[in-house]
Amino acid sequence: MTRLRFALSGILAAVAGIAAGHLVAGFLAPASSPVLAIGSTVIDLTPTPVKEWAIATFGTNDKLILQGSVLVVTLVLAAVAGLLARRRMPLAVGFIVLLTGLAGAAALLRPAARPLDALPALAAMAAGVATLVWLAGLARTASGDVAEETTGPRGSVMTNATEPGTRSATARSTAGRRGFLGGALGVTALAVLAAVGGQLRAGAQSVKKVVLPAAADKAKALPKGLESTVTGISPLRTPTDKFYRVDTNLVVPQVDVDTWTLEVDGMVEKPFTMTFAELAAMPLIERDITMTCVSNEVGGGYIGAARWLGVRLTDVLDRAGITGSPDQVLSTAVDGFTISTPLAVVRDGRDAMIAIGMNGAQLSATHGFPARLITPGLYGFVGATKWLAKLTLTTYAADQAYWTKRQWATDAPIKTSARIDTPAPLSTIKAGTTAIGGVAWAQHRGVGTVEVKIDDGQWQKTKLGPDVGIDYWRQWYFEWDAKPGLHRIAVRATDLKGQAQITERATPFPSGSSGIQEVVVSVA
Repeated sequence: MTRLRFALSGILAAVAGIAAGHLVAGFLAPASSPVLAIGSTVIDLTPTPVKEWAIATFGTNDKLILQGSVLVVTLVLAAVAGLLARRRMPLAVGFIVLLTGLAGAAALLRPAARPLDALPALAAMAAGVATLVWLAGLARTASGDVAEETTGPRGSVMTNATEPGTRSATARSTAGRRGFLGGALGVTALAVLAAVGGQLRAGAQSVKKVVLPAAADKAKALPKGLESTVTGISPLRTPTDKFYRVDTNLVVPQVDVDTWTLEVDGMVEKPFTMTFAELAAMPLIERDITMTCVSNEVGGGYIGAARWLGVRLTDVLDRAGITGSPDQVLSTAVDGFTISTPLAVVRDGRDAMIAIGMNGAQLSATHGFPARLITPGLYGFVGATKWLAKLTLTTYAADQAYWTKRQWATDAPIKTSARIDTPAPLSTIKAGTTAIGGVAWAQHRGVGTVEVKIDDGQWQKTKLGPDVGIDYWRQWYFEWDAKPGLHRIAVRATDLKGQAQITERATPFPSGSSGIQEVVVSVA
């Protein structure tokens, strides 16, 4: 029981420190919260195969799993510090200082860190050390529940609980146990209040509502999709709140649009900085574009189709004037994250843009408010920087972006692919006529045909949904006369150039997954 109390002292010291740091971070920068700062550093240091495994295994819960893992490791180490406090208090205090110091260093080493970002770690250090010293003292008093030896007549040792010395020791240990319990509960309550306060403060920082001008070049009205007739198929346009999110951020950046600026520099004749109002005042285009994450496995859900409003990227670059021979646009987010986009792709006539609107509204914080890049035909990791803050014309030889340093492809066109939305894998359906349906994509080439195969039969053409353009996905469906039994359904797509999707199975690293999706269903 004694060891448990000291271990708990360390754990509660860590909890108090984390809560205090989170509270301070809520007023300064949520990302500098100790657990989040350590978590972000872990993300940066994690090998690519492990990252891909985490995304494939945990999906959008990967960040939650990471934060939980960091927290568990921290509490285990804090328990060790608590055990050390029983005999070696200076060493235990040093252990807490080291843990919080690492969190502070992690916060200060972030690309866009400020000196103030160390304050949450300092608050965690002060709260952690104070809590450990106090609770360890109470635990030491409570450990007197082992009867003290008192000296009786002729030097004999008395341990009889009825003797005065023993009664006083018992009383002290009982009071100590009560004091420790009360202290532990008090620390827990204060920690909960601090953590909740920090979370509420961070959550209170919402994006400002802005009025978006109308597009000078509007998109056509979106046609009616197949979702109204084929149950289970993905809607033609993905609702904003259902649009996938994959990034390295444990906390979504909250950007003040009134102070936000976009800087354009590098190999340009006239570097400049513009405000959001100046960006929005430029001629705007409206385009329907499907985006895909390179982490999307065959048949995966990291893909979405939306209507984007923004300024042509070439219009912004032309304003600066290009000099020399740059071959990439290095884009930087407000938190220092970088992405490389091939300049040749940006200037080949596609509708690469700095988007400020999505599905008829301003960008949400999750999807990059106030501005982000959209590059049709490229996976997001090479053309879709969210929370954009800077564009630098440079060369791949001179500068490497976040994913380029990790050996991902520099030029990553989205691979043609098709997905089965319905029937669901391993589902049971009724015999008779049923619809097999889904979506297919071949951004910037366009979907030509989609075919399905039942078991070992022949490939059969499906009926395609409305054509929204070569940068948008196509819905498809096939009327199947399902017979009782277990069946395997496969799907493949071919682009408008007659190039069928790659059948060889490949993982997302380094340039996107490939292969044919197959699902097994039971017909009853």
